[in-house]
Amino acid sequence: MSGRRPRAIALMAAVIAAAVAVVAGCGSSSDRALRTSLDALSTPPPRAAAATPPAAPVRCGNPTASLRPVGTPPSPGRMPAGSYMARILRRGRLIAGVDQNTLLFAYFNPATRRIEGFEVDVLRELARAIFGNPDAIELKAVTTAERIPLVQSGAVDVVADAVTVNCERRRLVDFSSVYFAAAQRVLVPAGSHVRGLRDLRGRRVCATRSSTSLARLEHAPSHPKPYPVAQRTDCLVALQEGRVAAITSDDAILLGFKAQDPATKIVGPRLGSEPYGMAIAKGHPEFVRFVNGVLDRMRGDGTWAAIHRRWLGPFAATPAPPRPKYTS
Repeated sequence: MSGRRPRAIALMAAVIAAAVAVVAGCGSSSDRALRTSLDALSTPPPRAAAATPPAAPVRCGNPTASLRPVGTPPSPGRMPAGSYMARILRRGRLIAGVDQNTLLFAYFNPATRRIEGFEVDVLRELARAIFGNPDAIELKAVTTAERIPLVQSGAVDVVADAVTVNCERRRLVDFSSVYFAAAQRVLVPAGSHVRGLRDLRGRRVCATRSSTSLARLEHAPSHPKPYPVAQRTDCLVALQEGRVAAITSDDAILLGFKAQDPATKIVGPRLGSEPYGMAIAKGHPEFVRFVNGVLDRMRGDGTWAAIHRRWLGPFAATPAPPRPKYTS
């Protein structure tokens, strides 16, 4: 084994520990999260991905348009009989899928042994709306490839894990209104002369499997070599070890990487919009409307802005919340 990998892992551990001292929050998880995080750092290098022909685009109008909240929201602890929210209430906790490797959005904090971040706090507001208690939540750490299948199977009630809303995914699950507007960009070492994806012809670029970033990378006109991985942190380790020339992902994710490793920089133009929505299994329109009502309340009463300032304020200005689009 190369001596660079232990040094890279040690660097990541040190930087994450330092970030923990700056950023703190609340969440709920299990020891399994720690084991999975450690496994992510030892994921073996992937085989080269086979080139795939571009798929015909799936069209659905505006994919970010969701169901409009209806009427006065129910009081916490008093969900409508027969609704999916009532089922969650009877269970005693909201089960939510999140990442655990995305600093600032959802990451496992070894100091508190909890998953914390922007998306976790948004989900805690959903638990508060159902139970009157933001701690009535069970967080399940998921990989990018697991997000949609776990929603479809009912293993989780909802996923908030940087899931870009698009027409392909709308065929599989329903989505809330957009709670965060990101964009795909590129991260490189601070000393790199790369100015964007166009400068990476023939060079390896890391992205997570089943991500919109990987799909765009595979068909980029500059023909970089995709380097797909299971966990987002695998990309940062690969960049630190010199196994890839760059990472491409959502700028929100890359911002966390840059906070972990200041010897990196985000470069190039936006490669595409990445509107994040909460994924919910089909067949529960009342739950989609309920979630959208919670998000509307958060936009209007300043909760969304407060959560953004808490996690992203030290690294980016807090914008206005994304304006929702509704179908009916």
